[in-house]
Amino acid sequence: MGFNITGDPAADQVLDDSPFALLAGMMLDQQYPMEHAFRGPAKVLSRFGTFEPAAIAAADPEDFKELCSTPPAIHRFPGSMAARLQELARIVTDEYDGDASRIWTGASSGAELMKRLQALPGFGKQKAQIFTALVAKQLGVRPEGWEQAVGSYAEDGYRSVADVVDPVSLQKVRDFKKQKKAAARAATS
Repeated sequence: MGFNITGDPAADQVLDDSPFALLAGMMLDQQYPMEHAFRGPAKVLSRFGTFEPAAIAAADPEDFKELCSTPPAIHRFPGSMAARLQELARIVTDEYDGDASRIWTGASSGAELMKRLQALPGFGKQKAQIFTALVAKQLGVRPEGWEQAVGSYAEDGYRSVADVVDPVSLQKVRDFKKQKKAAARAATS
């Protein structure tokens, strides 16, 4: 199964080919449209020539920040996200021997996977739940207790990137998020 998140087949292929790209796309998915966030790794690959964690971690921080800031930037906050991406790459290189998939394939339980993800830059509880649901639903990696760890994200529906498999499901996720934001605004009014 190939990813169909970005609306760009070449960018989706980068996610298919690189577990680190998938993880980085999830990290970039904040305060920025989902499909644009997941295009970030393809932008870095096209400009940097590789998306290997060790190479990204070793890059000169100022040069890497400039590369990430070049229009179209990898994020609406390209400088801080460039630094965060390099830190993520350092962790994957140092703690997982450069193989991001070991974060989820090596977890013995949903709780352990959640703990591993929350130790990464840019991953709070909700993002860790969504990514755990994504690897369970789309990659078939289901450590024991993953459903309990992710809560409502384990359910069928269109709540997050974990449920995006085509343009129709992407729109349904967008509609769900829009409804949630409207409900939250109404509750505070």
